Amino acid sequence: MHTVVDISDIHRTYHTGGSPVHAVRGVSLRIPRGDFVAVMGASGSGKSTLMNILGCLDRPDAGTYLLDGEDVSGLGRDERAAIRNEKLGFVFQGFNLLARTSARDNVELPLLYSRRSVSRREARARAEHALHTVGLADRADHFPNQLSGGQQQRVAIARALVTGPELILADEPTGNLDTRTSIEIMSLFQSLNDAGATIAMVTHELDIAAYTRRTVVMRDGRIVGDSPVATRLDAAVELARHADEERQAALSA
Repeated sequence: MHTVVDISDIHRTYHTGGSPVHAVRGVSLRIPRGDFVAVMGASGSGKSTLMNILGCLDRPDAGTYLLDGEDVSGLGRDERAAIRNEKLGFVFQGFNLLARTSARDNVELPLLYSRRSVSRREARARAEHALHTVGLADRADHFPNQLSGGQQQRVAIARALVTGPELILADEPTGNLDTRTSIEIMSLFQSLNDAGATIAMVTHELDIAAYTRRTVVMRDGRIVGDSPVATRLDAAVELARHADEERQAALSA
């Protein structure tokens, strides 16, 4: 099976004040194509630093990182920016949408920074296809303040998809959402994963991690657990259960 992420003996130390902080200590991890991984751990465990390295937002002090077979460990800032644009898609807790820009234009944004020439017509078509994929084809002209939190996160996921990335990195993507909307977003991630997308997601919620295929647990800069999800939840089934509970509650009110 093709390996999208292959990191070996990664170290990252920060120097704040006079004391070094060993954020990541000798981490090795492989993520094959089509995997859906939850990265978990307490604050200070190193999971955010690891995700920054996976996202080419930071680079390790030592060790190697192969992304889709390419060694990106020692790339400079501009080269890493190009890799982020071409091979990675990002989804954040806070959506990070431009407030005065339509959903379509928000989704098109990564294409404007691509090294590959993309015509305006193609960019529009790809953005609309991505919005269709996340179920928001009819909201393309809406601005973020005209969308619910769940819809804004769907736009953010469409933006992550528009370049056809090798890896989607999601940082607490349900952190600002209520329970039902969180399950809807996880249902979308499951659908994307079932269609072949490779996803790595930071979450501190065990119930959210249960929708993934595999859980990686970090502590003190090291991976202390890496195992498949034993009882994987089906988000579509959970949504149906929630809807049934809401109907029962309405009838008994």
